[in-house]
Amino acid sequence: MNPLQKPTATIEELRSAIDRIDDRIVDMLNERSRVVLEVGRLKSGSNLQFHVPGRERQIYERLLNSNPGPFPNDALKSIYREVISACLALESPMKVAFLGPKATFSHLATMQQFGLSAELVPLKSIPAVFEEVEKGKALYGVVPVENSTEGVVSHTLDMFVESNLRITAEILLEVHHDLLSRTGRMEDIKKVYSHPQPLAQCRQWLDENLPGVPVVDVASTATAAQIVSDDYSAAAIASELAGSLYDLKTVRSRIEDQVNNFTRFLVVSRTATERSGNDKTSVMFSVKDEPGILCRMLEPFARRGINLSKIESRPYKKKAWEYIFFLDLFGHASDPDVAVALEELKECCQFLKVLGSYPRSM
Repeated sequence: MNPLQKPTATIEELRSAIDRIDDRIVDMLNERSRVVLEVGRLKSGSNLQFHVPGRERQIYERLLNSNPGPFPNDALKSIYREVISACLALESPMKVAFLGPKATFSHLATMQQFGLSAELVPLKSIPAVFEEVEKGKALYGVVPVENSTEGVVSHTLDMFVESNLRITAEILLEVHHDLLSRTGRMEDIKKVYSHPQPLAQCRQWLDENLPGVPVVDVASTATAAQIVSDDYSAAAIASELAGSLYDLKTVRSRIEDQVNNFTRFLVVSRTATERSGNDKTSVMFSVKDEPGILCRMLEPFARRGINLSKIESRPYKKKAWEYIFFLDLFGHASDPDVAVALEELKECCQFLKVLGSYPRSM
């Protein structure tokens, strides 16, 4: 008889039931791994790409939509992130470069996307991440592109002008900033270190709670935590992970000014991704300088009901007073309406480049 069906089941009986369930889970994980290895063998024989981001999204959507509970969907997705990561590592080692150092929000985003079984490599700059992937030393690269409070990361957009890498995924990371120090006491803080973006995202809190305390820009939140680990009179604005890594105490948690503070990251690769059915496409273009050109460049999408989620302009560094536009739209470049709209847009452009079509972040 199932212990859960017994009105007076003992703790020992319930624990034994849990052990049996755990044994079945382990058996099923190994069975899944064997099937994955067979899929990898077939892909290798057919020269197919071993990692397909769209397939991952389909797995998540199917599991989350069919989950009856009470096990929460967020936890289910986290577990399957690691299951998929471990299975991919069995097929082939997957090296992923990211804007380092460790314990930055870029590191957190990379772990969220690729799990702990991937080989995660921190690099010192956004150009270094692109170069690592372009040279084939890493399969993927992860770089920040915009924050919901402070806007775009211009260095990332500028890299796409010369690079031939494709965007293969996007990551949305909810960002929480903690004030960390060695003592954990507010009254000990004489200086605050952090990256310029977190400092800007916590500006109001700092003005209200630490008025007159100098703030110092450093290369990353992890660098700030490392500096503060040797200075009992300083504090760092960084992630909880950075605090754990550098043995810091939390003075205050979640000090960001905006409650809904998200950073969007892009995953870049040398190969394009297949259509998943729920995609986003990013394009870059420069338009001819003519009256009404901005209206004309948007009209092909409006006429077909294609939703544009973002438009951003950047100065074109090779020509003064000319601009490059970056456009995000819902749909895959291979969708008929999107393909025709892009062809029409191309007619009024000096150049147009599809940066990638990729599954929308869940």
